[in-house]
Amino acid sequence: MAPLAPQAPSPQTPPVAVRAPRARTAAALAATAVLATVLTSYTTTAYAAPHPAAPATPSAPAKLPPGLYGTKDPQYDGVWRQSLALLAQHTVGVRPATSAVDWLAGQQCADGSFAAFRPDPGAACDAKTMRDTNQTAAAVQALAALGGHGSTVQKAVTWLKSVQHDDGGWGSMAGSDSDANSTAVVIGALTAAGERPESVTSKKDGKNPYDALLGFQLGCDAKDGERGAFAFQLKNAAPNADATAAAATGALGKGFVVDPAGKDATAPVKALACGEDQGSGGAKGGTEGADGADRRARAADAGNAYLVAQLDANGQHLRSAMPGAEQQPDVGNTADTVVALAAGAHGAAAQKPLQWLEKNAAGWAKQNGPAAYAQLVLAAHATGTDPRSFGGTDLVAALNATGPAPEGSAPSATPEKGAKNTDDTGGGINVWWVVGVGLAFGAGIGFLISARKNKNAL
Repeated sequence: MAPLAPQAPSPQTPPVAVRAPRARTAAALAATAVLATVLTSYTTTAYAAPHPAAPATPSAPAKLPPGLYGTKDPQYDGVWRQSLALLAQHTVGVRPATSAVDWLAGQQCADGSFAAFRPDPGAACDAKTMRDTNQTAAAVQALAALGGHGSTVQKAVTWLKSVQHDDGGWGSMAGSDSDANSTAVVIGALTAAGERPESVTSKKDGKNPYDALLGFQLGCDAKDGERGAFAFQLKNAAPNADATAAAATGALGKGFVVDPAGKDATAPVKALACGEDQGSGGAKGGTEGADGADRRARAADAGNAYLVAQLDANGQHLRSAMPGAEQQPDVGNTADTVVALAAGAHGAAAQKPLQWLEKNAAGWAKQNGPAAYAQLVLAAHATGTDPRSFGGTDLVAALNATGPAPEGSAPSATPEKGAKNTDDTGGGINVWWVVGVGLAFGAGIGFLISARKNKNAL
């Protein structure tokens, strides 16, 4: 969940801030070196001190816009972190400040798109504006949940449809190839807006988002330990944990918020069944109708089985590392994996990584700010866990403290078990993959992957 702002996944275990790809090329590595100093807000380590080789986090602008969450420079993740913060608050029954909601809605361009951050919303978007599908899709999910922004949401959905690729998917920005993370977050936005993703088809080839998404899955011609995983992109396809978590959720038509599935939800996680109707691209067949829904569910299960295997091999958390650096726990992608497992009704399987997060994620969230707190709140919600008592941390209070004071509380649609009652004063209401996208677009997607990974790491 994936920029917090999206980050790009790594070749071994993709991160989430942006949820980025893992394939690495010489150009990608070069881009990483060149852009590292700019994207440091996406390369923070959890609660450990920053890696000696990591550049210092850039300071925030002299004056941040009223209503914006977080204190760091919003240039690459303003809309993303705002969207996740508002969505998380709404999900647990907190009514966000009007100024925070207005800031987000006011970031929209006239054509319906959103960029990561527009310092002057009064100035019209032009050809230089970095329109971003991830930021736009995140804003749709937040504003649709909040309600009262129907025209804003519809304009954004119309824009997303206008930039859909022939394969049915989306890349992060114009000119970038489709990727699993971007396609998954757009699927979540379409669902939130009341659309049926399978009915949103490309003009040329008539492909829908699920056609593209399931095309990223590694099938039976992959190595045993890689089968069922999703690649970030088809070029240099390799298992990407970040992309897999995003795709396993998106394949079920779900977004950042999923219905709670606690430890009593014991649906088994089923690995890719080779020798039956699977092939090089995972389960074969169409993605529409009852058969299509079954195929998508099997694809999600196979992706979750890959993630569970990675968790079991690494102490119930995923791992990531910047090129040339030692691997570190990937907190953000672990949280996304918990959500993916819950989305597939694998609540029991989500308990061990959830417990790891409760013990280890507080420092990471404190360092990374609102999107990180939101990601943990959504993971807690997905498992029916009280986010106000998460390993000794009140995630809701911590999230609220990163932005303007909430206006009150509203009844949560699905209260967490053990959550305290709040006053009913009305209604309201990782991916880490977005941040690196805008900055690294011209330098190659590989940079996004490494940037995102670091943002999710401890």
